[in-house]
Amino acid sequence: MSRGTGHRLSSLLLCLAFAIPAARAGDGVAVPIGGMLSDATLHGLNGPSRSLGSFRGKPLIINVWASWCGPCRQEMASLERLAWHDQARNFAIIGISTDDDAAQAAEMLKNINATISQFIDRDLQMENMLGASRLPLTVLIAADGRVVEKIYGARQWDSAESLRLIDAAFHNSQAAH
Repeated sequence: MSRGTGHRLSSLLLCLAFAIPAARAGDGVAVPIGGMLSDATLHGLNGPSRSLGSFRGKPLIINVWASWCGPCRQEMASLERLAWHDQARNFAIIGISTDDDAAQAAEMLKNINATISQFIDRDLQMENMLGASRLPLTVLIAADGRVVEKIYGARQWDSAESLRLIDAAFHNSQAAH
């Protein structure tokens, strides 16, 4: 390749990099694995509202659910147990409800005595950013805000298999950076 062709190719790639917008909350584009989450306001269901960015610095598990979703309700207890597991001191766990009715979601959380911080998704902001085309969705986020894994469907999050998956995902995300 000639020097001029290489320069034009580099310029074209640079232009394309700036032309492709980053996925942001509310723009309908899901952040892919390896992509960075942008900041967003999380509206509290069982506690105060928080900025998504306030979780940076420690790996984060985000579980996206709805009160009408049977598999979502089934895995909730295992997420609660995971939150109390020794390994959980190494990461944070939050839930994002996609319910249209915040009161209905809050009532369900009250009925199951949820201790994990839970938030309501307004205007499909987090659902779109995380790519929650199916529920439940659990997203593992590195300490720097990078998406390292997306798991669709219910799991027993406190099982030995899930603990290994979490450990490997967060360990590999640290090794990559």
